[in-house]
Amino acid sequence: MEKSSASKELKEKLFSKNKHTSYRITAEEKSASDMFAKEYTAFLNASKTEREACINAEEILKSHGFVPFKAGMELKAGDKIYRNNRGKAIIAAVIGTAPITEGVRICAAHIDSPRLDLKQNPLYEDHELALFKTHYYGGIKKYQWGAIPLSLHGVIVKADGTSVTVNIGEDKGDPVFCVTDLLPHLATEQMKRPAVSLIKGEELNILVGSLPFNNDEESEAVKLNIMNILNEKYGVTEDDFLSAELEAVPAFPACDVGLDRSMIGGYGHDDRVCAYPALRAVVDCKAPVHTAVAILTDKEETGSDGNTGLCSSYLPYFIDDLADCFGAKGRHVLSASQCLSADVNAAFDPTFPDVMEQKNCAYLNKGVCVTKFTGSRGKSGTSDASAEFVGTVRRLLDSKNVVWQTGELGKVDAGGGGTVAAYIANLDVDTIDVGVPVLCMHAPFEIVSKLDVYMTYRAFSAFVE
Repeated sequence: MEKSSASKELKEKLFSKNKHTSYRITAEEKSASDMFAKEYTAFLNASKTEREACINAEEILKSHGFVPFKAGMELKAGDKIYRNNRGKAIIAAVIGTAPITEGVRICAAHIDSPRLDLKQNPLYEDHELALFKTHYYGGIKKYQWGAIPLSLHGVIVKADGTSVTVNIGEDKGDPVFCVTDLLPHLATEQMKRPAVSLIKGEELNILVGSLPFNNDEESEAVKLNIMNILNEKYGVTEDDFLSAELEAVPAFPACDVGLDRSMIGGYGHDDRVCAYPALRAVVDCKAPVHTAVAILTDKEETGSDGNTGLCSSYLPYFIDDLADCFGAKGRHVLSASQCLSADVNAAFDPTFPDVMEQKNCAYLNKGVCVTKFTGSRGKSGTSDASAEFVGTVRRLLDSKNVVWQTGELGKVDAGGGGTVAAYIANLDVDTIDVGVPVLCMHAPFEIVSKLDVYMTYRAFSAFVE
């Protein structure tokens, strides 16, 4: 009995304690988690694209006293500033009490998600049906995008330079759209295809209409009817598609999942489920020691290239301008800075356990996930945070009673993935991935735990305070 008791005490002292979050929080924290989940769900439903997420983030910032940042402006501790990058990415900062040369604290998330982009010449008619041609954006299982309701979002820049905003399929009474799929009775040959081509890229055509214009017997009368509808609504012609960015996304709203309402299901958790907590952490930060920075960036799902992705220079330019306001050099600020790359990780799915190494993967309801390295197979494409910085983050989260876990993206040879961490680490910034575990990642309907979302917010808040 004494020997057994001694072993139990030693296990308590030496073994890892990786318990369900609900066992480790108070009733007040559970209530706060539910409230935060409601606020996040509202943001997610209103932010189906990177443009919409940027607009909504800017509205939140303005409502909390943030003002546009201009190079050379006078700044002091407590000032709140932001910079909007082309309507697709945004940086917000609260000036800290410590000298800027001691570095800033960065939370960097992305606000783009996998979707179907319309091609530049999308509209065509085939056998008296009107359809849009698409080019998928980011890593998707193409077959998941067939036979679900889709909405259309984006902007069209007309020949005269004016632009119109498109949002069809979200409001009650709006029509929706759909990628058609074969009925199982006639899909014998289709079902012989490998899963990657059950629906091929060029088969992701969106059905948008079936009635001819004025019942005329002209050719392409159905296409003409669709163009006439768009012209009456937006004043556009077919050539205006050439200078448009139109995205098809799932039309259904995010909602509670489970009889216990413990989870949130919806489109775009990757990575708005980290973007919103990162933004809120900086917005709610009142008097940070080090300047607190939130970055909501674009293009992560396609490699972070382009002038709104983090492979571009807009982040170091922002830091250069910020440092200049205090007579410092941007490179010195970056070298002293720290970053939480706020991105999701894959949650363990008991239905598909074989792709995970269960001692080193993330689980739903065990808190925010700290991911030391990403990449694929031999850690290709990762920054791999140092033991020293992992120790710093670990002590911080423990001191603030944040429930957290570690994880990696699948077994060593199973695949892998990347985040924006490497691009910020390349600027000489200590960086590590911290985010929410997700089920069904990159699917039109992803699932997260409310408790994990709240703990992610708590982690970012602890980091920037």
